[in-house]
Amino acid sequence: MKIASVAEVKSQFSAFLKATASGPVVVTRNGRAVAVIIGVQDEEEIERLLMAYSPQLRAILDKSRQEIKEGGGIGHDQFWAEVEAETAAKRRGKAKGKSA
Repeated sequence: MKIASVAEVKSQFSAFLKATASGPVVVTRNGRAVAVIIGVQDEEEIERLLMAYSPQLRAILDKSRQEIKEGGGIGHDQFWAEVEAETAAKRRGKAKGKSA
């Protein structure tokens, strides 16, 4: 992991982008960390990073966790049974559409 000031990053941005191949670069202003530059390998990784910092997704997850704590939600086995039932229903619907 490298640590660099905003001024250093501004003047040598390409070099710091290359440096992310070996780990994150912490950017500092007045000696305090203000950002991190992270190298990414593919679009899926970008999506995971963006979702991890999405306020909307965090709100949904927090609400879901609270509902589970309060006894809401459904169990693992029931969830997958419902998914399988819905998938089977969709397949039946497609099969009926083909024979018409």
